Amino acid sequence: MMKKNILFGFLLLMGLSSAAQTLRKFTLNITPDGASTLTCYLPDHPSGRAVVDCPGGGYTHLAIDHEGYAWADFFNQRGISYFVLKYRMPHGDRMLPVSDAEHAMKVVRDSSARWQINPYDVGIMGFSAGGHLASTLSTHGDYAVRPDFSILFYPVITMGKGCHQGSKDNFLGKSPDEQLVKDFSNECQVRVHLTPPTVIFLANDDGGVPPVQNGVAYYSAMRRVGNDCALYVYPTGGHGFGFHTSFPYHNQMLNDLSCWLTTHPSPLQGAIRVACIGNSITEGFGIDMSSEKGYPADLQKDLGTGYLVKNFGISARTMLNKGDLPYMHERQWKDALAFQPQVVIIGLGTNDSKPENWRYGKDFKKDMQQMIDSLKMLPTHPEIYLATPIPAFKSTWNINDSVIVKGINPVIRKLAKKNKCRLMDLHTAYMPYAGFQQKDGIHPTAKGAKKLAELIAVTLQEKH
Repeated sequence: MMKKNILFGFLLLMGLSSAAQTLRKFTLNITPDGASTLTCYLPDHPSGRAVVDCPGGGYTHLAIDHEGYAWADFFNQRGISYFVLKYRMPHGDRMLPVSDAEHAMKVVRDSSARWQINPYDVGIMGFSAGGHLASTLSTHGDYAVRPDFSILFYPVITMGKGCHQGSKDNFLGKSPDEQLVKDFSNECQVRVHLTPPTVIFLANDDGGVPPVQNGVAYYSAMRRVGNDCALYVYPTGGHGFGFHTSFPYHNQMLNDLSCWLTTHPSPLQGAIRVACIGNSITEGFGIDMSSEKGYPADLQKDLGTGYLVKNFGISARTMLNKGDLPYMHERQWKDALAFQPQVVIIGLGTNDSKPENWRYGKDFKKDMQQMIDSLKMLPTHPEIYLATPIPAFKSTWNINDSVIVKGINPVIRKLAKKNKCRLMDLHTAYMPYAGFQQKDGIHPTAKGAKKLAELIAVTLQEKH
């Protein structure tokens, strides 16, 4: 039986090798002087997925072989385009490696058509200090350079207690202030829906970068906000195992990574991009793992692979620019525009009904028109759906259903007609589902989010 398993594994490896391999290898300069380069490995049967790799080295050097070049066959055999970044060391300027990584992501996305890459399926991979660089782009990067997924091996994450002191000193300097330490302790910078899906690989006996304060801390932050994250901890292996076959769990690690990539399918090329803009009802407040059980996630399941649905909801936000927390002042709004959506669902108004916000109610029409105008100016000319807020079954947090019915919904209806937008009357459609609400009477449960997605999907599918 063991001989049969070995033979099967050999034949599977041969099958992968014959099915796909590196078609082209070349190197591009990221900086004019060649101090930073991108070595590109393009497969002969591209799947559309791509990975940009950041080797480690404590921000003093790069372990560019076993944490870089050695991985090319693994990815190319799976049809994944692979790019190894040689980034500059900080030498007192932490933005040098960060800007190189940002530039690399931009080069890959900008060249997507030429290299047969899906620009909405470009991930980043990082080892040790390169893991800190990769997680920095994942938590700090603007939408244009933020990866769609992250692969982190024994990453440096924190700059605080439990940090890898050499990486911290080289990246931040010898005496950074507290705010700078917090800003680049990336376990503190994880954001719901914005920080991309991540898989982390660690060895339990890592004596170089403490696993609990770094990789485990990042996983915990991701899980706490309900983001998609997986964590693999192997019993032994120390720090820096990379692609070394001497790592006791090398084959298991490759299989684990392969399975993770397979179970995170790529969006279809040309999928219709749907931006869900809204407040906590869109974000999925109170729903554990809202990245999988909030209404946008259920909407993705209902619409299928022909659509790419993104959640740009953020709790407590208002349509009113004079409200306590205006949506259009937030990063999510900038990201929604940068997403270049083809369909937009606007679900704002619930928090505007609070007395402290509705005193500016005369501006609601003007402010929503501003949002509509900004969306209309996008080169994709998206279809815009204006959704009336779902009923407030209780007046929790001063939210007032009477204001929603008599003040906000009539304005939304008029704006939909004026701008030739589609109207989603969710206030009426969701009224029978009071039993699907959380105790606050404002937010749907996971069951309510599923129902909300069904109602929205029906309206979208009428058009498409």
